[in-house]
This record gives sequence, C-alpha cells and structure tokens, in this order.
Amino acid sequence: MTDHNSVCEGYDENVPVSMRILSTQMKALREGADLTQRELGDRAGFSESQIGSVEQGRRPLKMDLAVQLEKVFKVPKVFTSVVNEQLKEPHPSWFQPFAQAEAEAVSLSVYGNQLINGLLQTEEYARAVHVAHRPALEDEEIERRVAARLARQQLLTRKPAPSLSFILEEVVLQRTVGEPEVMREQLLHLLELGRHRHIEIQVMPTARGCHAGLGGPFTLVEPRDEDMCAYLEVQDVGRLITGRRIVSQFARRYGILQSQALSSEDSAEVIRRMATGER
Repeated sequence: MTDHNSVCEGYDENVPVSMRILSTQMKALREGADLTQRELGDRAGFSESQIGSVEQGRRPLKMDLAVQLEKVFKVPKVFTSVVNEQLKEPHPSWFQPFAQAEAEAVSLSVYGNQLINGLLQTEEYARAVHVAHRPALEDEEIERRVAARLARQQLLTRKPAPSLSFILEEVVLQRTVGEPEVMREQLLHLLELGRHRHIEIQVMPTARGCHAGLGGPFTLVEPRDEDMCAYLEVQDVGRLITGRRIVSQFARRYGILQSQALSSEDSAEVIRRMATGER
C-alpha cells in the first residue's frame, strides 16, 4: 500500500483520475478541431464556462455533455463509456484508498469530534449529513452517497469479526443532525451497536478539557496482511498515511485517548440518558 495524499493542485478532488484524462482528451480534440471553448460550447449546447470547468478538472464530465461531445467530434463511446464506469464507483477518488483499506480491516480505531462516524450512522442520519453538504448536492447524488455509506457498514457484521473501537466527543452526540427523532434513533442505534463484543464505543466528555485528541480526528486501520496505516480527512480532502513512525505516533495517541475517555459502560449510560432525555 502506498502513501496517499489526495491534495492535487488545480483539480476538484471528487473528480477521478480517469475523468481528468478525459478532460485532457477533450481539450486536445477541441484544439485539434481549431475550436475555442465558446465555439465548442455553442456546438454542444453548453456554456463556455462549463466547457472550461470540465477541461480544467474543476467539475466532472457529466453524461449529457459526454453525449454531445461524441456527436461534435464523431468519436462514439470515447466519453460516455468512461462516465458510465465512474457512475458505478460509490466513493470519490480521494476516499477510495481508505475505503479499500477499511473493507479489508482486521481492526479499526476511530477518534471523531465532528460527526458520528459513517460506520455507525443510521440511514436517516447519513442522509441529513449529505443534505447539509455545501455546495448543495443533487437528490440523486445524495441517495448515491447514502447507499455507499450504508454499504460500508457490512464491515460491522463481517465474519470473522474485526476489532472496532470508536471514541466520540460528547458534543458530537449533542449536535442534532436532522430532526430530533432522527438523532434519537441514532443514539439508540449506538447503544445497540455497543452491545456487540467486537465493537467498543467510548465517549470523551466535554468536561475532560485538554486531552490527546485536540489535534483533530483520525482513524487507524489495520488491513489484513498489511501494516497499520492512519487516515486523516477534512473538508473533502483525505490522506492515507503509511509511514511507520507517524502511524506509531497516532497509535500511541489513540491509546492515551482510550484511557482519557469514559469506559464503554459509562459511555453507554451517557448515550442512554441523551436518547431518553434524562438529566
């Protein structure tokens, strides 16, 4: 497994590499036909800015434009076949390396301080998260992302069972995502998951003040037959880290966090009180 840093200047990180190659082909065909972006847009029925955005990798090539490009350049299936394949890929390119490692994990350790981790989310909680995404997503894209997130949860019931540990900041449980009933069902779902012997859920109380996780959320994942790696994600940018020295630092940090958080039993009681509205 290679180190992955998805920061790629000039590109939208949701645009897969194959789409970027198509963007380059699109530009080459346009220039070969001696057309400006505006002229190509006029022939294809799209604006000059839309053509420019696709060529520069700021937005993915969509099916409607792909169809028109093939008509303009008389190149059947050059664009639409790739778009069709990309529609089958459930995760954006920046997330794919981690998704593969996660699916093969024999152990996973997650510290989160913003949202409940995707592996623990209910369908309605996941949908509310994507509805809140900005810039706003199309309904079809929201449903595709929700389905992809729920599909990842097969890890929870896989045999043999992986060892799964989650540490959640208390504020994450207090943040109402979606309607209050959505949040209540999410908290009850956490309680149910925590009853499984291979899943440990701990709460980091806000009253703890300074602790080892103040640098931000992270995940440790140990894929089958490979060394442990660390994953960092912020604002739709993800990085998979494989360097042993850095991963070892994260592992030690996670061990400290486990000792600073509430026990799984005390955490379950905190979650239960939140779900039932008890003080």
